Amino acid sequence: MNNFKVRILFYVLKNKVNKKGECSIMCRITLNKKRKEFSTGLFTNPNHWDSKKQKLLSKAENSEIVNTQLSLISQKINEAFLLLQLQQKDFNVDDIYSQYKGENTRVEKTLLELYDIHNEQTKKLIGIDFKEISWNRYVENRRKIEKFIKFKYKRNDIKLNKLDLKFIKDLEYYFKTELKLSQATINRSLQRLKKIIAFGIAENYLHVNPFILYKPPKAKVRLVYLNQKELSNLEEHTFNQNRLQQVKDLFVFCCYTGLAYQEMITLSKKHIKIGFDSNKWIEMYRQKTNSKISVPILPKAEEILLKYNFDFPKISNQRFNSYLKEIADVLGIDKRLTHHVGRKTFATTVLLYNGVSMEVVSELLGHSRLQITQEHYAKVVRTRVSEQITVLKSKLK
Repeated sequence: MNNFKVRILFYVLKNKVNKKGECSIMCRITLNKKRKEFSTGLFTNPNHWDSKKQKLLSKAENSEIVNTQLSLISQKINEAFLLLQLQQKDFNVDDIYSQYKGENTRVEKTLLELYDIHNEQTKKLIGIDFKEISWNRYVENRRKIEKFIKFKYKRNDIKLNKLDLKFIKDLEYYFKTELKLSQATINRSLQRLKKIIAFGIAENYLHVNPFILYKPPKAKVRLVYLNQKELSNLEEHTFNQNRLQQVKDLFVFCCYTGLAYQEMITLSKKHIKIGFDSNKWIEMYRQKTNSKISVPILPKAEEILLKYNFDFPKISNQRFNSYLKEIADVLGIDKRLTHHVGRKTFATTVLLYNGVSMEVVSELLGHSRLQITQEHYAKVVRTRVSEQITVLKSKLK
């Protein structure tokens, strides 16, 4: 049952005056900080309006008639609100207006309400079945959807039964043209919306899936990593600024371990284990997939670990990537360096180009499925095979 109070406000639209010098009398219904505004169909000279009492001054010729009509409108809105409360179902300000107008008032959820229900439920599962970083992504996804609804429909929300293929196509177009998102980012955003819709279907809030005929365009992902020469130049360079030197060290460490940012920044001595082969390994759980990862500590990585006594300086991911941009400029690396490029460099230059199998690479990266690794790095393997065949051909001449 909705326990919020409804508020009713009458006001005149002073910025729009008709030929008679009169303005429209508007009504605003507010429920739970959400508003619904509509014209009452009544007009008045703005000088005859008492904004504090929300009625016409007695000096107006038709004050008694207009004030009586406004009182009736207020009464009907309150009756609509009470009736919806008695139904003991969730409803919003649009439902109150529909009830007041005598329209079909079967209470239906809106898309943003569905997000709120989903996000509230999953928030309680953080640390159990849900990661906080994943929850934050759904919160951000809701914000983007809300912006789109306001942009496209000039309203605060949309009923679930209004969702169709066109809504999804328009949303995709909005992401591309207004938010300037890449296709990969668009696909991830739409995937989260698709999960919200699936959640709504499971909860019986809607019965038709608007995604049923939608097929997302395949995103062209450009694999960015440092080649052997670039990696060597980076390793050998010493920066005078301590902040750049620290970020360089941490980035090189990731190039030899493949750790994601969250795992790198939380790494401590307790994660260093002696493995079955008597060598040192990093053993921890990857936060994104909650899967256990075991990474051998290569000499270059161990050198950096010892330099910082297993306690890396704490720096935000945003600032880390900002400093990497400076590092790339100094070294003349014509690539957009981010922390994730270090992880890709580990998979390609350090592992695949040195003959490590795709299965082992997938294991070391902590991917949940081998297919994920293959989709990202299959081209690198083909390039490596081509290089080896070229060498073989020269030997066989």
